[in-house]
Amino acid sequence: MSLFLKPFLFLYDTTLSLLLLLFNGWSLEDAAAAQQRLEADNNAAQSSEWFHMQYLWIKTRSVVLVPVFKCLVVMCLVLSIIVFFESFYMNFVILFVKLFRRKPHKVYKWEAMLADVEVGPDNYPMVLIQIPMYNEKEVYQLSIAAVCSLVWPSSRLVVQVVDDSTDPDVREGVDVEIAKWQSQGINIRCERRDNRNGYKAGAMKEALTHTYVKQCDFVAVFDADFQPEPDYLTRTIPFLVHNPEVALVQARWIFVNADKCLMTRMQEMSLNYHFKVEQESGSTRHAFFGFNGTAGVWRISALDAAGGWKSRTTVEDMDLAVRVGLHGWKFVYLNDLTVRNELPSKFKAYRFQQHRWSCGPANLFRKMTMEIIHNKRVSVWKKFYVIYSFFFVRKVAVHFLTFFFYCIVVPTSVFFPEIYIPSWSTIYVPSLITIFHTMATPRSFYLVIFWILFENVMAMHRTKGTWIGLLEGGRVNEWVVTEKLGDALKKKLLPVQRKSCYQRINSKEVMVGVYILGCALYGLIYGHTWLHFYLFLQATAFFVSGFGFVGT
Repeated sequence: MSLFLKPFLFLYDTTLSLLLLLFNGWSLEDAAAAQQRLEADNNAAQSSEWFHMQYLWIKTRSVVLVPVFKCLVVMCLVLSIIVFFESFYMNFVILFVKLFRRKPHKVYKWEAMLADVEVGPDNYPMVLIQIPMYNEKEVYQLSIAAVCSLVWPSSRLVVQVVDDSTDPDVREGVDVEIAKWQSQGINIRCERRDNRNGYKAGAMKEALTHTYVKQCDFVAVFDADFQPEPDYLTRTIPFLVHNPEVALVQARWIFVNADKCLMTRMQEMSLNYHFKVEQESGSTRHAFFGFNGTAGVWRISALDAAGGWKSRTTVEDMDLAVRVGLHGWKFVYLNDLTVRNELPSKFKAYRFQQHRWSCGPANLFRKMTMEIIHNKRVSVWKKFYVIYSFFFVRKVAVHFLTFFFYCIVVPTSVFFPEIYIPSWSTIYVPSLITIFHTMATPRSFYLVIFWILFENVMAMHRTKGTWIGLLEGGRVNEWVVTEKLGDALKKKLLPVQRKSCYQRINSKEVMVGVYILGCALYGLIYGHTWLHFYLFLQATAFFVSGFGFVGT
């Protein structure tokens, strides 16, 4: 029976299967459709996730990034106005000096020193000249020879070489040079220590403790590469002799190697502005400015009253000047009296110098602000000048503005087209400030574009140094003596030191250059302004510095 029913059961199953396939489709089609539905679901999920991320980015950009960037722009605009008015004020003072011929000889009493017929040169004050040095092999002979050639009665002059050198060859050379001038009747001595505690400030302070210094009324300071003119003392000492309220007379620096390379030309432009505008305006308007550490003459009693040299920062000269100024003493700056010296011609040496010159003042600002506020010896106006103009604007704000605004905010603005940066802050104000600077060095006016780009590069190091000084970071007391080449560079006696490509690279400059280049490319493709032209130039300046093609 079962054998008879099997064919009918097979036929039944087959018929049922055909009916199912007819009304529901093939199983392969079901699998393909299911796969398509699965892929569609995945794509929808991914699309939903992408839209969600895009929404979060748009929200974050509008709620966080745009307001923050707008605040940074406003802060930079405020700093631009502050720096501009400070520069305008100083140049206005200089214009006043030029128009009314307000020279120090007209403001202070000045009479030439003359030998008395009866007492001879004894009516001349005793003057101490200090020459601090540290392993300055190439230049020590220049300064010693220039100082020993000064016009002043030899019986009223003491030359003190403050030598912290650790190189035996340099120490021996200094001893030979001193012996040569001693044989010619010059009262010159060498003072050495068995340590370098306090660096220059420590050496200078200890050198002033010797018994023979007590007979001296004034002390002139010349670093190892400085070469004063023979009439230096005869032009400066009378201001101190005839004006008992004057504590410091400062001369202007000029540079024997300014034409050595493009980097030294840039330095000359910056330093000329510092001396011809900042120093002279401070002397004219407030009888106060920062001592430059050299090429100046001090009243020793003023130094002692203010506590002498201190080594708490790397700008011991500025520290001394501020403390003496807060005691009510006056400073005189002589723009027409120049002292020759040498600029660092190696980029590495210049970077170390600028780090010290920016880190030290910022750290001193941090340490002395409350001391200045609580001072009772000077007027409120002078305290305001020292805190606001001398420290905040010139030693802090200008560095932040130059680097942060022109090298970070302005390039980044290509990603935020909805934020408007007014043209007066990017064109007119910096143009006027640049004109103010270049007026101090008219011969280099044609280099102004290079100067702007190079100053922006160096502003990175100055800003970093300023932050370290304000926060008292790890390198706050780092002291590296600026390398000078002296006559060896002129005579081409220095061995050629070739560096590998890796040794030449300065990574910080390269990284900032890459960022600015990226902003320039984005601005070129998507931007609607001509900003990318400036960004390409600035990126090039960072690359040139970063790959070591600056200096000698």
